[in-house]
Amino acid sequence: YVCSTWGNNHFKTFDGDVYQFPGVCEYNFVSDCREAYKEFSVHIQRALNSNGHPEIQYILVKIKDIMVYLKPNLVVVDGRIVKTPYYTSGVLIESNEIYTKIYAKLGMVLMWNQQDALMVELDNKFNNHTCGLCGDYNGIQIYNEFIKGDTSYNSITYGNMQKISKPNAKCEDPDETQALPSCNEHRDECQRMLTSPAFADCRLRLNLEMYIQACMQDKCACNGRDDSFCLCSTISEYSRQCSHAGGRPGEWRTQNFC
Repeated sequence: YVCSTWGNNHFKTFDGDVYQFPGVCEYNFVSDCREAYKEFSVHIQRALNSNGHPEIQYILVKIKDIMVYLKPNLVVVDGRIVKTPYYTSGVLIESNEIYTKIYAKLGMVLMWNQQDALMVELDNKFNNHTCGLCGDYNGIQIYNEFIKGDTSYNSITYGNMQKISKPNAKCEDPDETQALPSCNEHRDECQRMLTSPAFADCRLRLNLEMYIQACMQDKCACNGRDDSFCLCSTISEYSRQCSHAGGRPGEWRTQNFC
């Protein structure tokens, strides 16, 4: 089971909810939330890059007693910069110019493209034991993330609740009252890109509609600019998720597209 975040502040929880949350503080992406002994935690911080697009600035991973700090092309373990591949008690860290990956024996795999996209896969022994932007991993959509008891949260409220409080952090919480635009005028284009022949093997493996919706939000947010971030980040995620689900996406990138 996989939780991911990508592109224009999109998140997909372990239980399959997809939402947008544009926070720029440090947040709990996913942690073991059992009271007694927490086996791991993953925190992330996003910021806008020079093109005004959100990117993950750093990822902070705690696995049992090991602290790993990731930035693009940099891996720091317990305060020391290390060369990869790096192995220490049950944790393997690999990286190349595109991806950084962490394999933890306790049942976690983390994969980051050193830009916008992060994917965490967890063993199902953590069912019902996680918290953070990835949700509680109880197999039920909406419940305990966006509906808890008699209370319902929108995605911004839910995201703000995952903030890591740091005494000297200066970051504003996103406004909980802002609604997302409908973006329907982009539906046809997004549907066309995501149902191209290259993705024939993906159709039955993934929920196509949620990627269409994410793509529509991307197009809206970019106000018709055709830079690759607006077009490609959700298609890239669709392709990654398809591979992860055992599918074989074809060559969808071309010289003049993504």
